[in-house]
Parts: sequence; C-alpha cells; structure tokens
Amino acid sequence: MVTARPTTPGTRRFTRHIVYELARSIRERDVFTYEHCRRVGVYVSRLAREMGWSRRAAHDLALAALVHDLGKTWIQNAILHKDAPLSTDERAEIERHPEIAANLLRAYGAPEMLVQAVRHHHEAYNGRGYPDGLAGEAIPQGARLLSVGDVFDVITSERSYKPALDVAAARERLLAAAGVQLDPAAVEAFVRLLDRAPDFVIPPRVSPLPLRPAPSPTWIRHDTFED
Repeated sequence: MVTARPTTPGTRRFTRHIVYELARSIRERDVFTYEHCRRVGVYVSRLAREMGWSRRAAHDLALAALVHDLGKTWIQNAILHKDAPLSTDERAEIERHPEIAANLLRAYGAPEMLVQAVRHHHEAYNGRGYPDGLAGEAIPQGARLLSVGDVFDVITSERSYKPALDVAAARERLLAAAGVQLDPAAVEAFVRLLDRAPDFVIPPRVSPLPLRPAPSPTWIRHDTFED
C-alpha cells in the first residue's frame, strides 16, 4: 500500500502540513500572536472533548485555532500592537483578519471545516459580530467553540492595553457574554472545565528571539493539544 505524502491534497497529513507551515509563519512574524493561537488550540481541544467531540475532531479544531489569527500577520504592527484606542479605519482593518486568514487557508487547500471555523470566529451569537453578521446556530459550531477559547485567552492574558483577569473574573465575563457574544452551550461547557480545574489557565511561553529554524513541519507535536 502506498502511503500518502504530505503534499497530497485532501489528506489529514496534508492538512497538518499546511497548518504547521502557516503557524510557523505566524511564529516568525509575531511570537506573541503565535503563543496566543497555541493556547487557544489547547483550550478549544479540551472544550470540544467536553462537548462530546471525538478526539480526532477536537484535534482538527485545535489546528484551526493554531492559525485563527493568521490574517493578523497581514496587518501593520502599528495597528496590531497599538496601546491606545483604535480609530474607525484601524478597527475596520483589524476586522479584516478572519477573511484574510480564511482566503489564505482556502488557497492552500485546507478543509472547508477549518476555513469556516477561522472565518467566523469573530461572529457574535446575537448577530452583531463580523465578517458576515451570522447569529446563533447559523455560526458554524467550530467557530462558536473557537470564539470561547479565543475570548478566554484574551481576557486572561496581559496585553499592551489591559491587564490579565484572574480565573474568577474571567469566568464571570464568559457567563455575562453567553447568549450575547458567545454560544451559551459552549460557555456552559467551558465553565465546567474551569470549575473542575482551578489551574486551567495556560501560562505564557514566549520563545526567545531570534528563533531557530525548525528542521521539519513536525516542530508542533500532535500531543500539544492533549490534556
């Protein structure tokens, strides 16, 4: 039997290959964005398993999380790392990043599930998100889970424009966003995870610069997303 090569479109090995290569580009462009994506990948994998997804499906969603902010690598640093309120034009520029990422992933031959999860991770449950203003269950489920992990990591991480919240405050913020910004069922499952593991927050792990080139795309281990 002939084993499929990483360059064979449509195979899971091919998907991992392109995601790891694109994640490498995020890491080289902005290690802080990469670290955020890595943590979100762990969170959404755990969340998906909590909600009954298979291990394989949860890992596939973690791959989407690993590149969900790929589009930000096309945004100017002056906007991306601005520590003051964004202007209307700057906000519009930032809000292009899910579409940019989805278009890149589709061009590289990524599966549509992954593309849709990335494109719609900033949709809001009440329909006031972007880029398409989808609401409720019209938002792909993968994107709804990805939104919860994304929001949790943002509010529990220190940024240039804000301090990090502790777990108790983050828990309350998630509950307040349920049914407004976030899928209530996904929030409920995520809160269960928080309540079972008070040390659930993944600490920052920023790689030193300059970064050494990896010998192969397997520099991100499969078990990165395992509990």
